[in-house]
Amino acid sequence: MSVRKLKPITPGQRFRVVNGFDAITTDKPEKSLLAPKKRSGGRNSQGRMTMRYIGGGHKKRYRIIDFKRNKVGVPAEVKSIQYDPNRTAFIALLNYQDGEKTYVIAQNGLQVGQTVVAGEGSAPEIGNAMPLATIPLGTIISCVELRPGQGAVMARSAGSFAQLMARDGKFASIKLPSGETRLILVTCMATIGAVSNSDHQLLVSGKAGRSRWLGRRPRTRPVVMNPVDHPMGGGEGKSSGGHPRSRNGIPAKGYRTRSKTKASNKYIVERRKK
Repeated sequence: MSVRKLKPITPGQRFRVVNGFDAITTDKPEKSLLAPKKRSGGRNSQGRMTMRYIGGGHKKRYRIIDFKRNKVGVPAEVKSIQYDPNRTAFIALLNYQDGEKTYVIAQNGLQVGQTVVAGEGSAPEIGNAMPLATIPLGTIISCVELRPGQGAVMARSAGSFAQLMARDGKFASIKLPSGETRLILVTCMATIGAVSNSDHQLLVSGKAGRSRWLGRRPRTRPVVMNPVDHPMGGGEGKSSGGHPRSRNGIPAKGYRTRSKTKASNKYIVERRKK
């Protein structure tokens, strides 16, 4: 994977850094795995704007991703690595031996023609999905389940990965991308390897219009609002705005919002670093 810096032939391309897309092997998605994707524009079912700064953007179709990897013991060939407009990671099209096709999140180093398999008896190789009980300690993993059968919910974005640190009884200790160490049941599934497109963080959009293409509208800074609109608004001239806080008054920096009585607190071995 690589990135390309464009020549500054227009002001918007002066600082633009684009993905090289070396890993992408086709630009035609699998038709049977596409679904329509409606836009809300930040409105709820009554048509009222409940989320600001959302709207517009390029039309997308959703790629149906298999996060559960529950076809146990059936080998699948990687037919292609594709771009997905709905996520930062690349996706891989799998062709199972029984004829079924599915999309999965592509791991770094996954190659076209490679065979991957899910289930307990799998080898700990890139792209294979296994229960945490059978993965060797210290292995880099991604697409981790939080509850058995739920489907992958953690370490799914571009370049992210978790690490299997230890096992004790029915729990495995996982170091998550945030730095948090957490206990997860050993019956949960995880995929071997880090998520693809690790260069995503190096990209530079170059112009405001690219945010509009992604469906993000211009965001008004709280400091320039009036006091009626935001706690940080008001004042004569360029006032600093006071302590950083959200629109409804919750402090933004260093203030802990997690409930002390939350049931899952007992599974957190070490909190994420600030």
